[in-house]
Amino acid sequence: MNLLSLSGMEKRYPGVKALDGVDFQLRAGEIHALLGENGAGKSTLVKVMTGALQGDGGSMSFLGAPLKLKSTAHAQSVGISTVYQEVNLLPNLTVAQNLYLGREPKRFGLIDWKRINRQSREVLKRFDLDIDVSRPLSSFSVAVQQLIAIARGVDMSAKVLVLDEPTASLDADECEQLFGVMRELRDKGIGIVFITHFLDQVYAVCDRITVLRNGQLVGEFEAATLSRSELVGHMLGKELQAQTHGREHREEKSLTQPLLEVQELAVSGSLQPTSLCVRRGEAVGLAGLLGSGRSEVCRAVFGVDRKTSGTLKVNDAEKHFLQPADAISEGLALCPEDRKTSGIVGPLSIRENIALALQARRGWWRPISRVEQERLAQRFIRELQIATPDAEKPIEQLSGGNQQKVILARWLATSPQLLVLDEPTRGVDIGAHAEILKLIRQFCRDGMSLLVTSSELDELLAFSDRVAVMRDRRKVAEIEGDDITEGNIMRAIAEA
Repeated sequence: MNLLSLSGMEKRYPGVKALDGVDFQLRAGEIHALLGENGAGKSTLVKVMTGALQGDGGSMSFLGAPLKLKSTAHAQSVGISTVYQEVNLLPNLTVAQNLYLGREPKRFGLIDWKRINRQSREVLKRFDLDIDVSRPLSSFSVAVQQLIAIARGVDMSAKVLVLDEPTASLDADECEQLFGVMRELRDKGIGIVFITHFLDQVYAVCDRITVLRNGQLVGEFEAATLSRSELVGHMLGKELQAQTHGREHREEKSLTQPLLEVQELAVSGSLQPTSLCVRRGEAVGLAGLLGSGRSEVCRAVFGVDRKTSGTLKVNDAEKHFLQPADAISEGLALCPEDRKTSGIVGPLSIRENIALALQARRGWWRPISRVEQERLAQRFIRELQIATPDAEKPIEQLSGGNQQKVILARWLATSPQLLVLDEPTRGVDIGAHAEILKLIRQFCRDGMSLLVTSSELDELLAFSDRVAVMRDRRKVAEIEGDDITEGNIMRAIAEA
């Protein structure tokens, strides 16, 4: 029996079709994985099925009857609840207050706190949680907070439970505790939509799998009959058998001197101990599915995320980067994955954006003159072919591809030893995509050291001397030379 059905669902934004005729069926008593890379449409589909967004086309039914959700409150009232990666409860309130927030039982017109505490203890017993419900939510671990959020959703008579990345901040034992609860809820007839980037978790707990790519439905599969390699192929849009041999003439390099060395580098909650080396003049690619730890490596290397263990060396000298400024002073540069929030400063001009990193490296007590800023801007507008009438145009008015070129210019102005590129072609048009790849190949020919993450295997094949494969927040394989093929990378991603 289908609890929740979405048929031909569409959602459009200016210039983007986030959902293009997507079908999705959730049965009673199943755990259904919803998978896809960035931009696949997962978040949009979840928002539609939980009332946070209205679809522009298609239909929805719940328990066999047509349903048109007006809001998230409407969804909760009919039995559709959501638990997000970031627990959407109030940490300063008690556990009991959070469980019954907005639906407090009353006695003689006043909130009946004794009843709330008693009922809260009874609700949590179903989840094997024996805790003091009068304590603030913030005094418990993230795993317990996740279970409390799930308990709230179930107690609100949820028939459908959407779990959006609930394991992102949990360790292995906490994940098993959560999976036990999920299995119990499934056995009671609740339908669970499970969004995760960890394939091991998909196969550990899910009954069926739906894969989206570029806003379209790739397919719906039984987890028991779908191999990992087939799943990875569906998510990436590649056939495992399709072998590509990378650069036709992969030049021989004498790469002996390490520029960057990380040994057992780890960040609490986001990166497991990982070792990696980038030699002078070498391009190292980072491959893996979304959430595998690719971006986390870049952030840890650049000092954005503070390492909790391991060592990092630059030119054979151990370094302790407490902030990005420390990495910049050592000649490292990072073009971040999300240029809108972590890269550009929208209201500032192209000139000002290009000068930012060089100014940070010099120190604010040694300001770069306006003449030098203009010289830098004109140089990179010319060399990177940034499409703009002049350097004074606010960067937020440029296309995505040209914004990305300005960020590249910002870091090239510092003459970096190592350029770290996190998804450098994401969200740019086809023409800009080709131009940025051309620039990366030129950097390689010029002998610059590169560490590049990409969801597009073709990109990594085009310039990488070595490819490190990430899975479950750690490096699981390293491929080099003629062994760098789509098939070998995909096998490393998929292997259990």
